Amino acid sequence: MTDKMRQWPTIWRDRLSAHLEGISMRRAAVYAGILFVLSVLPLLLLGRYNVMCIDDYDYGWRIHDTWLATGSLAQSVRTAWQQNMMFYREWQGTYVSCFLMGLCPMNFDYGIAYIVPILMIGMLSSSAFVLGRHILHRWLGADKAGGAFVMFILLFMFYQVLEAPFEGIYWYNGATHYVLMQAVWFFALTAVSAALWAEKRSKEAAYSVLAAVLAGVVGGGNLITGLQTEIVLAFLVLYAVLRDRRKIAAAALPFAVGSIGFLCNILAPGNLQRSTLDANVGYSAVRSVFLSFYYAGVFIIRWTPAFVILIWLMLLPILWRLARDSEKDFRHPVWVTLGCVCVVAAMFTPTLYAIGMIGLSRVDNIIQLVYYLCLVMATTYWFGWLTHRKTAGPYGESGVRDLRTGDIFGLFMDKAGTKMTAVCFVLVLAVWLFTADKNTYTGVSALRSLVNGEAQTFYAEAMERHALYLDETVTGVEVQPYSARPALFDFEDLTEDAYNWLNLAVTQYYHKEYVRCLTK
Repeated sequence: MTDKMRQWPTIWRDRLSAHLEGISMRRAAVYAGILFVLSVLPLLLLGRYNVMCIDDYDYGWRIHDTWLATGSLAQSVRTAWQQNMMFYREWQGTYVSCFLMGLCPMNFDYGIAYIVPILMIGMLSSSAFVLGRHILHRWLGADKAGGAFVMFILLFMFYQVLEAPFEGIYWYNGATHYVLMQAVWFFALTAVSAALWAEKRSKEAAYSVLAAVLAGVVGGGNLITGLQTEIVLAFLVLYAVLRDRRKIAAAALPFAVGSIGFLCNILAPGNLQRSTLDANVGYSAVRSVFLSFYYAGVFIIRWTPAFVILIWLMLLPILWRLARDSEKDFRHPVWVTLGCVCVVAAMFTPTLYAIGMIGLSRVDNIIQLVYYLCLVMATTYWFGWLTHRKTAGPYGESGVRDLRTGDIFGLFMDKAGTKMTAVCFVLVLAVWLFTADKNTYTGVSALRSLVNGEAQTFYAEAMERHALYLDETVTGVEVQPYSARPALFDFEDLTEDAYNWLNLAVTQYYHKEYVRCLTK
């Protein structure tokens, strides 16, 4: 190897660093946005081959029957609400989620399942982006372009390492219950925060009312998001009491409406009736809280692989500059960090209390995103605290002020931060694109399934099954196992047992005598 070849990595790094230094933050945010769009584009394209599955059938068959019998959307919505009230009395209190789950788009057009990933990615990414940039700008003093850059990179990272892609992107029922409700909560939190920062009373009132409506919706969703809503809104009311009592009403209205909705949820008769049938027994309230902190630590480690660490390191110089240039007062880094930990831990509490378990992947998706948001915000806050302290320590023996640890770190970030970002960015791309297992990262996995034909084969076979379900001359349906299936479509399939609950759901939906899957 020649000396020139040996020097090439250094030369390339220096050129990239010089190029990055010349890019404005606004343009960097545009580039980050393009990267995010390109990374999720394969996920959206794979959605073209998405199909109805699992609980979509159980929650949708009454609405589907109404649509076939009447062709009336209004009548179908009415049936969905009637079913929702039945569930509220007999099964579960999540009255908003159950209503929306009954309105699965595939009840009206089986081939429209591609809309599900568009809806779920669109709602969660846009709500997280708006909330994250708002916090960075309003609460931490970052400029909007810098906040946009950070959030695009964070969302790129999140969707590549998403805990359960199928349940968070492609499965309508599961994603509606958790991802969609979490997105509504993010919008609600942004609105109530905007009300607290609004200078005009008219804007304050408008944001507060919007937040109240959205908080009421969240109250009727899953209990994980609902509990998170109660905790955060309670803290915002306390913040208003301590910092600006003129803003108490702006925070109290969403808190009151959300609390009413949440109480209607947890006090539903169906919850009590279901608990008598559920064999899983939860922990006591106190033990659930303590275990929540333990499992928060366990899952934080799990959700911080090398890919996430590299992106965090890549963002450090950006977050440092945003915090350094902020005019905010960063006086309580310990309390902010504890608050972030409590918010993440609280999301494990409901399932521990109700059924004594954690690790439900469709739940973990939203906890994972909240953790990443907290990680970025807490890091920025600590950097703000470091940069806004006194810049030097007492005089040493030489008569020169000793530099504090924060000063040394700041000098490093200011001098070598761009090179650090460049190196980490290259490593991130290398790990993302060239990891041996192409199913490790969702975007690469989706692209692989599209290129090798797995998605197309799966969809063709799914449509063959659907044709059998619709054939009125076939009363007992026997289907072949899928010969190919995208790795991201990891849902549980039909079994040979016609009395399996999945088989029974499909049987009921299409009014067959039985449905079963033949063994290979």
